[in-house]
Amino acid sequence: ALPISHFGIPCGHKNYAAAYATGLLLARRVLKKFGLDEKFKGKEELDGEEYHVEDEENEQRPFKCILDVGLRRTCVGHRMWGALKGAVDGGLHIPHSTKNFPGFKPAEEKGAESEYDAEAHKERIFGSHVKEYMEMLQEEDPTKYEAHFSKFIAEGIDADKMEDMYTEAHEKIREDPEGEKAEKKDITYERDDETMKASDGTEHVRSNKITMEQRKEKVAAKIAAAQAKMMEED
Repeated sequence: ALPISHFGIPCGHKNYAAAYATGLLLARRVLKKFGLDEKFKGKEELDGEEYHVEDEENEQRPFKCILDVGLRRTCVGHRMWGALKGAVDGGLHIPHSTKNFPGFKPAEEKGAESEYDAEAHKERIFGSHVKEYMEMLQEEDPTKYEAHFSKFIAEGIDADKMEDMYTEAHEKIREDPEGEKAEKKDITYERDDETMKASDGTEHVRSNKITMEQRKEKVAAKIAAAQAKMMEED
């Protein structure tokens, strides 16, 4: 499970809203690790508006990062921009503009100004696009809805709970980015040849380590067996 699972987002980890939450979590964890989380709170009102932490007055310079997109196509609205926006709102200084965000509309004519609809971006951040798709499928094709959103249904999450799920996750991340740590299981293991027997009753196969000489002997034995089989067939 991804880290955001511990903050109330149990599934649907490949959409824009989940990417935003992951970016937010990353920012808050990084800043906390370096003791900067109190100095750089980031944008606490998540409204999709453009935000640059470096524009705020502060005695210390913010933690600066560079987004490396690798081989991914940098098309408008890609979920990677959701992760970037989450990290920026979380308080990291990442040089960027709004031109790749959902809601951006380039100038239609030379000399005209481009437009940025922050409200449209906010809707993506809170999963409105997923909510609308859920509602459409539920009404038009219930069978496909149940198959496509089976994990959401199993977790008791429907279209009406989508925005609340992300809102609560954002609050939990800001409250404590480390989240709830899983309890350590007090399990001991005993080896029986290549079988590891655990105190909780489970068993795992783990191959025994062999020396280089033993490896060579095994290879030589396999070659000899293959050659003997070929001689028999002739």
